[in-house]
Amino acid sequence: MITRKSKREIEQMQAAGDVLVACHKAIAGMIKPGVTTMEINNFVEEFLAERGATPEQKGYNGYPYAICASINDEICHGFPREEQLKDGDIVTIDMVVNLNGGLADSAWTYAVGEVDGVGKRLMEVTKSALYKGIEQAQVGKRIGDIGHAIQTYAEAEGFSVVRDFTGHGIGPTIHEDPHIPHFGLPNKGLRLKEGMVITIEPMINEGSWESQMDENNWTARTIDKGRSAQYEHTIVITKNGPLLTTDQDKE
Repeated sequence: MITRKSKREIEQMQAAGDVLVACHKAIAGMIKPGVTTMEINNFVEEFLAERGATPEQKGYNGYPYAICASINDEICHGFPREEQLKDGDIVTIDMVVNLNGGLADSAWTYAVGEVDGVGKRLMEVTKSALYKGIEQAQVGKRIGDIGHAIQTYAEAEGFSVVRDFTGHGIGPTIHEDPHIPHFGLPNKGLRLKEGMVITIEPMINEGSWESQMDENNWTARTIDKGRSAQYEHTIVITKNGPLLTTDQDKE
């Protein structure tokens, strides 16, 4: 079932988004060679607890951590670990914050030290693809318009779009209807309505778009060891255009 959020619910989700944004900005200052993603996970646990928030994905379908931390060829749902990040890695930190029942979901890919030119371009194109999709998140537009904008842009830049994982509705639980593919045809799919809250979260690969699952049954990685990047925002569909509850650049 697709729910349209009330003003009060959107305010709660924005408050959660504010905490999530502050957490991502703190993480950005931590990312460097030698840091472990488990250290980042533990930092997030403490950061949220100090602000009266909780990591919503911890325990979700048995997921054991506060964040997902996906390195290089890992597409999504990478487990935090004690392995140190190396110069030239890229790492995606994805988290869902619950503050008093309001949810916010955002992933961000970070460069570790000095990343090569292709890696930098992969990150730039993925972030730009996210905003191409957000431009289509308008009352009266269709879900296919979002995916088409992302796919045509990313593929024209020489990259591929992951098909196996999508954006989604959010609130009151992490994953709600509708699914938001990052590929597709314009003027197709469900029509967007005021009050809907969705995530757009393109995962873009430097090689093939296809994925394979690790033995932990959570972590997806590319089939060809090519790197993958992801950027994600939580977005409210409003009559005045898309409202990003996880916007890191409001100022």
